[in-house]
Amino acid sequence: MTGAPPPVRVSARLRLALSYALFLVAAGAILLLGVYVVLRYVPDYPLTAANPRDSGGTVVATRGEILQAVVGVSGFALAALAIVGMVGGWLLAGWVLRPLQRITEAVRVAAGDRGHRVALGGRNDEFRQVADAVDHMLDELHAAYEVQERFAANASHELRTPLAVTATMLEVAARDPEGQDYPVLVERLRVTNARAITLTEALLRLADAQAVGARADVVDLAALVRASLAENADEAARRGVTVTTALAPARVVGDPSLLAQLVTNLVQNALRHSGTDGRAHLTTTTDPADRTAVLAVGTTGAVFTPEAAARLVEPFLRGAGRLARGAGGHGLGLALVDRIVTTHDGTLDITPRAAGGLDVRVALPAARP
Repeated sequence: MTGAPPPVRVSARLRLALSYALFLVAAGAILLLGVYVVLRYVPDYPLTAANPRDSGGTVVATRGEILQAVVGVSGFALAALAIVGMVGGWLLAGWVLRPLQRITEAVRVAAGDRGHRVALGGRNDEFRQVADAVDHMLDELHAAYEVQERFAANASHELRTPLAVTATMLEVAARDPEGQDYPVLVERLRVTNARAITLTEALLRLADAQAVGARADVVDLAALVRASLAENADEAARRGVTVTTALAPARVVGDPSLLAQLVTNLVQNALRHSGTDGRAHLTTTTDPADRTAVLAVGTTGAVFTPEAAARLVEPFLRGAGRLARGAGGHGLGLALVDRIVTTHDGTLDITPRAAGGLDVRVALPAARP
């Protein structure tokens, strides 16, 4: 649908110049009006010197003539003030608006060079504050673009890999149909297809967690932790991970399926990344001071830097960079946790331990008693 044509653009500089000119003309008009009013009190008869012999016979103008002269001069004076106001206002407005031009140019340049910033110096006035806010926004956008680019690159690679493996196995089977062990081929195709399905489901959950609104259901995080530990007990035993808990009631309001996914991801991460004969400690508490329910998971494992720990919420990334093959999962666990926490207006803190491992703390708004 075609909208209405945009209005004629009038620059802010021109508007400021016109405003300055109008203000100057108005001030001059008020001043001249005051002069005119004062002259109204001049006597209305020809004026001469106190001693007629001193005037040389010359008669001074009457009040009407003086007022007429004042009106005529006032017109020229107001026209001169208008010209001075326009020229001076145009120059002054250009000087005042120069920082805005720098901000506009910086934003245009940043569209092609995301590292460009306004970097406005000088005094800390309103323009400096706007420039600093624009620089902060550009920093945030730059970081978001980097995360998006890494996600797109890694996601496309992860999705392409199982499809490429499937295509290779089918091509080999088509070339030599008689020399194939079809039960083995079918099993390999099944495993590869299952990997693609699980990855796709993880991506869909990640997208759903960003868009879904939390339902107003009361959920106990402690109960979710107990259920998840029971479901993953075999994996904990197989990996030799010692799990300890201190689970107090921690009731929150939210989407039960998303919260269950959150807890499951944290439990599975704790079991899979605690290292050989590792330890994992899970606690749930309610903080009445700030009305939050807290789920904390402490694990042993590899040593992380604070920067590497902060990047763990990025999809397909782990502490050492891109996810490793055979590590169990697709690097979406904490990324999905972060989305679910954000959906429920909570906070997620990941702190590395000096001896190795992580302390993960999820705080969600607690349900009212």
